[in-house]
Amino acid sequence: MNYEDKLLLTKMRIQQWYEHWNGQVYVAFSGGKDSTVLLHIVRSMYPDVIAVFNNTGLEFPEIKQFVKSVDNVVWLKPKMNYQEVVRHHGFAIISKENAQKIRDIRLNGGISKNGKLYGKLPNKWRFMVDAPFKISEKCCDVLKKNPAKLYEKETGLKPMVGVMGSESSTRAVNAKINPCNAYDIKRPVSKPLNKWAEVDIYKYIDENNIKISEIYSMGYERTGCVNCMFGLHLEKGENRLQKLRRTHPKIHSYIINKMGAKEVLDYLDLQY
Repeated sequence: MNYEDKLLLTKMRIQQWYEHWNGQVYVAFSGGKDSTVLLHIVRSMYPDVIAVFNNTGLEFPEIKQFVKSVDNVVWLKPKMNYQEVVRHHGFAIISKENAQKIRDIRLNGGISKNGKLYGKLPNKWRFMVDAPFKISEKCCDVLKKNPAKLYEKETGLKPMVGVMGSESSTRAVNAKINPCNAYDIKRPVSKPLNKWAEVDIYKYIDENNIKISEIYSMGYERTGCVNCMFGLHLEKGENRLQKLRRTHPKIHSYIINKMGAKEVLDYLDLQY
C-alpha cells in the first residue's frame, strides 16, 4: 500500500472504532512520535477524544515535558514502581519471550500447569537460568498494561494504540493475523497504524508540521523506558545505555548503580 492509501485506511479504522463504541474510546499516548501521529489523526476527526499517558517513572524527562504540552491527557500511575517490580518479579532482559522461559524453568523446570513443555530456551541463554538475580517478563505488564486495563474497566473506554507491524517480526506476524480493529477479543483494541512504516510516520509529521518530543533530536529512535534492557544485546555500535550515559549521565548513573543494572549487565557481558 502507498502512503495515501494507508492514511485513508487508518481514518476508516478510526471512524469504525469510534462509531462502534459510540465515542467511548481513548488514544494510548506514550509521548513518542507514533502515538503523537495517531493522536493528531484521531483529533483531526474527533477533537474531544482523550489521550492517556502511563507515567511509569521510567520515561525520558523530554517525553514527560512534551506530554505536559498536550491538551486533554489523563496520567496513569502503576501500583508498583520499577524497583518493587524487580524485587517481586525480576529484571526484564534479553526479550519478553526468553525472560518468560527463564522464569518458567526456574519455577517448575519449564513445564506448564497442564503438563506441556514451554518453548525451548535457546542454548546461548541457558547460563542465565543460574544468574544470581531474578528474571521475569512482568515489567511491562505491571507498569504499563495493568494500569491501562484498570482505567478501561473504570471508564468503559476502549483503546487505540500506535503500534506498527513494521516495528518487529513479532508485530509483523500479529499484523497479518489480527485485524486493525479487534472487537471480540478479551481486551478489545484498535491498531489503526498497523500497516504503517517508519517512513510513513515521518512523512505525516512533515506534511502536517507536527511537533514531536525533542528526544528525537538527541539521536534516539525509540522512547520507551530509559532503563529497558530488552534487545540490548542486538544493538550495534553505541547501544541505548551508552547513549544514555552521554545524553543523561545522572539518569544513567542511577540506573546502573542504584537500580541494580550493573550486576545484570556485567553477568550478560554487555557494555553500558
